[in-house]
Amino acid sequence: MSKATRNRQQSARERIAAQQAAARRAEVRKRMFIAGGSIVVVLAVVVAFIVIKLSAGNSAAPAGPNTGTALPASVVRDVTTVPASTLNTVGAGSVPSTVQTPVTNITGPPLTLNGKPEMLYIGAEFCPFCAAMRWSMAVALSRFGTLSPLRGIHSSGTDSYPNTATLTFYKSSYSSKYLAFTPVENETVDSTPLQNTTAAQQAIWAKYEPDAADRGYPFIDIGNRYMLTYIYDPQVLAGKTWSQIAAALHDPASAIAQGTDGAANYLTAGICKITNNTPAGVCTSSAITALEGKL
Repeated sequence: MSKATRNRQQSARERIAAQQAAARRAEVRKRMFIAGGSIVVVLAVVVAFIVIKLSAGNSAAPAGPNTGTALPASVVRDVTTVPASTLNTVGAGSVPSTVQTPVTNITGPPLTLNGKPEMLYIGAEFCPFCAAMRWSMAVALSRFGTLSPLRGIHSSGTDSYPNTATLTFYKSSYSSKYLAFTPVENETVDSTPLQNTTAAQQAIWAKYEPDAADRGYPFIDIGNRYMLTYIYDPQVLAGKTWSQIAAALHDPASAIAQGTDGAANYLTAGICKITNNTPAGVCTSSAITALEGKL
């Protein structure tokens, strides 16, 4: 990884750590309402309060973190059906010009789930680098199975590459004959806790990124054989809508496809390595076989 890229990544991690610390220091504020007056007024206030609470209970969204915005069918289709011909044309795309070592070889017991090789992702909804890589993960994973639902969010408005249009994997599911996918969205867009890592997931993360001060998002482990963080420049997504990004994935000449599809091809090559090159229709394509030779 070049010095400039390392510095940029370190700076991003420092901002992430600062945001997390600020969120944890936030205090919960309580307000107290004082009622007074005659018995009639008190009863009126109580009745009004009950009516308002019941109304709010019927109209408000379910309690819990925001799960994102339902995306138009056209966006879902564009993300999940990027043609093999487009991906082959893109190949490595702009990835090699962004990071010196896109994929790191790692060793450990095979990472599996329910008898299938597993890909583990740990990220956060506020993280702009996760925002970029989620598009690539969605493209790659769709070549091996079905990721649903696809919901849209924007990264933090106060971090680098603010308000990047992206997806969230919170409360998503993945169905595949070849691969298990485990996403952990650790924090919300507001940097508040969302999903906790298990002890086993935390141990994996700590093993391959042992310096806690430098441990950041995203973290992607493909079967305990390959590790990735972010491998293309989120700047190519700046100012774009979900629809514009999804459509650009089909244009191999676009900067978005060069970054997003290029990263998706690296992810696909790693996945093919742990699935014994199945399905063959994906893993024997020209772009994937070329990148597998570089892993």
